[in-house]
Amino acid sequence: MSTSHPARSSAVLGRIAVFSALIVVLGTVIVPLPGGVPITAQTLGVMLAGLVLGPRVAPLAVLLVLALAAIGLPVLAGGRGGLGVFVGPSAGYLLGWVAGVVVIGLLMRTGRFTWWRAATASLLGGVLVVYAVGIPVQALVTGVPLDLTALSSLAFLPGDLIKVAAATLVVVALKRAYPRAFPAHRTPPEPVAA
Repeated sequence: MSTSHPARSSAVLGRIAVFSALIVVLGTVIVPLPGGVPITAQTLGVMLAGLVLGPRVAPLAVLLVLALAAIGLPVLAGGRGGLGVFVGPSAGYLLGWVAGVVVIGLLMRTGRFTWWRAATASLLGGVLVVYAVGIPVQALVTGVPLDLTALSSLAFLPGDLIKVAAATLVVVALKRAYPRAFPAHRTPPEPVAA
């Protein structure tokens, strides 16, 4: 019986734990805003998880953070935790993280690794998908019309664009320094010489 499978499973569990911890630690960097949804660096951790771990493993790291929050641990921005966060104004953004990392991971696995692919994946999955889930839920919870909630969410955009740039820089540097950290990317087959 080969020991590579248990070793691989341990490595995957270790990556899930590391990225969950990273997301939690980045939650300590917060800028409070009116409306109950603070600007945090946690979405930077979510973007990095999607970029590095891929569409199958990254959601597990995010779900671990959400599970810890659900049992009451203060793992979300501002030391929040408990089931109440899943019915508050930020609930949709938290659920959007799960969809967002899947999109980021899928976009990163569709071709060769490039900085622009990392930036595009972070923008589409880490910002647009998270907003697409978060804004409607925030509007529903707060009772503010959807268009006004979307307009107020523009306050988050500059910070999120900075996080996209930071995630891109970090992942490009990591790819150069330690390419084994990334699952194999699908690349177009090389043409066969005649």
